[in-house]
Amino acid sequence: MGILKAVAVISSPSGNINVKGSLQFIQDTSTGVTHVKGTILGLTPGLHGFHIHALGDTTNGCNSTGPHFNPLNMDHGAPSDQTRHAGDLGNIIAGSDGVAELSIKDKQIPLSGPHSILGRAVVVHAEPDDLGRGGHELSKTTGNAGARVGCGIIGLQSSV
Repeated sequence: MGILKAVAVISSPSGNINVKGSLQFIQDTSTGVTHVKGTILGLTPGLHGFHIHALGDTTNGCNSTGPHFNPLNMDHGAPSDQTRHAGDLGNIIAGSDGVAELSIKDKQIPLSGPHSILGRAVVVHAEPDDLGRGGHELSKTTGNAGARVGCGIIGLQSSV
């Protein structure tokens, strides 16, 4: 049918970290697939958990974005798992220069309908997401991905 677009500007919640970036969300409404693409700078090299969180509230930095977006009340998992939070997008990889180039396609993060991610937040974590397989007490809820080092609210993109 058409294309829906949204954006999120990523920033760090505190002055001692300088994570920043810009992401675009493009949904093909005929397939239901949303493509997340963009660049995030200022990360430590390596893997970082990457999730959609339930709330678009950054009044207390990234900590007020709530838990992972989980409208079907599932356990945490990998993006390819049958059982996962809708917001579980796995890990992004920052190179030795601290830059992560993203290109993620997913069917559980629509920009319209009852499970829309518009107005919610995207969060980058300090540590790798163990994809629910780590055996840690937080594995099945957060992937034990550590602190929230960057976040942004997902909003409609101008067509201009």
